[in-house]
Amino acid sequence: MGNQRHFRVWRGDTDGGDLVDFDVEVNEGEVVLDVIHRLQATQTPDLAVRWNCKAGKCGSCSAEINGRPRLLCMTRMSTLPPQLPVTVTPMRTFPVIRDLVTDVSYNYRKAREVRSFMPPKGVEPGEYRMQQVDVERSQEFRKCIECFLCQNTCHVIRDHEENKENFSGPRFLMRIAELDMHPLDAADEEGVDRKRAAQDEHGLGLCNITKC
Repeated sequence: MGNQRHFRVWRGDTDGGDLVDFDVEVNEGEVVLDVIHRLQATQTPDLAVRWNCKAGKCGSCSAEINGRPRLLCMTRMSTLPPQLPVTVTPMRTFPVIRDLVTDVSYNYRKAREVRSFMPPKGVEPGEYRMQQVDVERSQEFRKCIECFLCQNTCHVIRDHEENKENFSGPRFLMRIAELDMHPLDAADEEGVDRKRAAQDEHGLGLCNITKC
């Protein structure tokens, strides 16, 4: 048997919106996304929310829960204070499309600006050789699921719209670092200095490390 929890969910679109109050049943072991789905099924069928895997793998269900950027599918209800309402709002850094769905196309534009992996010339497929230490060096960077919560948290773009044109944000600075550490990336042979590109093309100098 579940218990009743009070939810405040942002409803609106590009023209604006506000928090709407709901009382909804919550069962043991559920995550916030479960409760949002129950709201859709029982009280507000037109509530818009983006989700896919419900396993913390796809990064689709990013939002803000009680003011903190989180994945809806990875935030257990048991971790939220039972005596307080649960507030769910869209990511603040990006334009709202509708309800909890935001327009994250800024990130895809920035992704296209990062020069892709450049394999060394004269090395045929199957001839690549990498040491395990090289694999492990950049492994953490490749775990990104592109939920864009780091982009949403970064105050350089969250609080300064004017920076979005010149600053790629932490997700894509990490992508540049991953490529720079790749033992087979031959960008330098093509005249591409990834470290210099991070500074000159992707706004690394705008980063205030530790303020996030």
